[in-house]
Amino acid sequence: MLGNLFYALHVLGAVLWVGGMGFAILALRPALAVLEPPQRLALHEAVLGRFFRLVWHAMPAVLLTGWALLFGWYGGFRGAGWHIHLMHGGALVMAAVFVALVTGPWREFRAALAASNRPAAATAANRIRQLVTLNLGVGLLTVAVAAWGRFGG
Repeated sequence: MLGNLFYALHVLGAVLWVGGMGFAILALRPALAVLEPPQRLALHEAVLGRFFRLVWHAMPAVLLTGWALLFGWYGGFRGAGWHIHLMHGGALVMAAVFVALVTGPWREFRAALAASNRPAAATAANRIRQLVTLNLGVGLLTVAVAAWGRFGG
């Protein structure tokens, strides 16, 4: 029963995190082209601020529930299949990229907006886009590995 709860929380956290990145890159970013740069940057700040707060909760939930399942269900790394090892590695890479993103370009973006320095904010926004795109790729690959390995492939 507890394992089912951990698994459900794990999957929900991953869906929110990876799905949010997919929305941001594939739907929101192209749609922002209809706005003027000042409005675009303001919307970026509002949307990404909310999303990054969500990820600050989802990321630890995904990691902690993953470790609980790894050690509680599989008995540790020795009992886990290849897909679990790859999921673990993917999650650690994604977490590191996210922490680098919020402590680097996101902080620079907000500081530039506060100083009304739109060119610096746009540069930081582009770096954010690059890191979110990287994390989306790692996240989608991790989800594919999880789905593939779940059925013994």
